[in-house]
Amino acid sequence: GSNPTLSAITEKAKGKAGQVLESKRTSQLFLFRLLLPFSLFSKSFEEKNVFRLNLPRITIAMVAVTLTVLSFLVVEAPAQRRRRPKAQHPAVCGNPQVPCKSSATFEPNDLPFRLPANAVIWDTELFYAVMLKSVKSPGDNCNVFVPERERLATQALFPDHKVFASRCAEPGNLYYTNTSANARFMAVYAGTTLSEANRMLAAVQATGKFPGASIRRMRAGFNGT
Repeated sequence: GSNPTLSAITEKAKGKAGQVLESKRTSQLFLFRLLLPFSLFSKSFEEKNVFRLNLPRITIAMVAVTLTVLSFLVVEAPAQRRRRPKAQHPAVCGNPQVPCKSSATFEPNDLPFRLPANAVIWDTELFYAVMLKSVKSPGDNCNVFVPERERLATQALFPDHKVFASRCAEPGNLYYTNTSANARFMAVYAGTTLSEANRMLAAVQATGKFPGASIRRMRAGFNGT
């Protein structure tokens, strides 16, 4: 007859062996999924076929592929950062009584800014201006603009804030964003904050000479091409 004690020991040993095998297979399946995270194989495929594959060879191959991809990513990321330099926007010289250190020579009607050497296309930091006057210029007519004598008379009213006037869009001329291409304007620099702009607007309104004055946020730009 059979020995109950021996049978129990045998069954217990079989159970432990099964647990070890199951644990090993679980670890292999986890490693396989970790190294192959893409949806090339469904869960059902893994469960049905993974143990028929030569896992040691697949593991080595997946590790090699993973390391190769990671090496490309590590090398490529700094290169992409080098190809995308941070945009630079120079400061505006808003006070005509303070010298403006710039590589460019500006016209009297321009709003000067610190243009770097060898600049081709450049625009400034954002700033506020109080729009004083605007004249229509259909088709970007270069003969239409606020006269220089009028600009100079207005500059005398605000000696610490540059009064500037736009011209047509030609290479070498400044341009101003957030303005109409079919009009020329005259404005006064009003700082980089809204509180400064509101104070400047109050000063403009106090003169009683510019009833339609309004605040505008913009950039000045240079196109040297």
